[in-house]
Amino acid sequence: MTHTTDDAPFYNAFEISPVPPPGPDATPPDLYRGIYGMPMFVTIPTADLAASVDFWTRGLGFIDLFMTPGVMSHMRRWAFQDALLVAGEPADGEPAMTVSFSCVLSELDAIADACEKLVPGCTTGPRAMPWPTVDLEVRTPENTRVIITAARGVDPRSDEAQALREAGYGVPDADEEA
Repeated sequence: MTHTTDDAPFYNAFEISPVPPPGPDATPPDLYRGIYGMPMFVTIPTADLAASVDFWTRGLGFIDLFMTPGVMSHMRRWAFQDALLVAGEPADGEPAMTVSFSCVLSELDAIADACEKLVPGCTTGPRAMPWPTVDLEVRTPENTRVIITAARGVDPRSDEAQALREAGYGVPDADEEA
């Protein structure tokens, strides 16, 4: 059912959410192992990656969806409950956590401009990353590191596309594009 308030639609979105409608008989959804564009996730540094993965899996009920041994682990529980555990501790003055939100390329400059008007010097980028995104880094007044990330196209003939295909990310071959 859609409601409208102040000219903005309001959707009862339980049909797209992994969270079940509340009630005494609510049951949790299954753990989700699918690959999707993550709308939001946190990045958490840890001095002991193995201990953190163990805690997140055995304690919090997450799965280790993908790991680069000794570097990072992509933890997942339900769909859209993603956390990246990364080896290392934040340096003095650095945030203890990073949160990333997806957007589209055309939004990056406007977000950077709006943040700079509020807190001059709080942004870095946007810049193309080694993976297929363009990222804008924003430091909020409470020193949270916020990454606004937009997917960019990948040339299907590139080494980058080949590496993504080999990792199972479904990037089409050049001849599939035609």
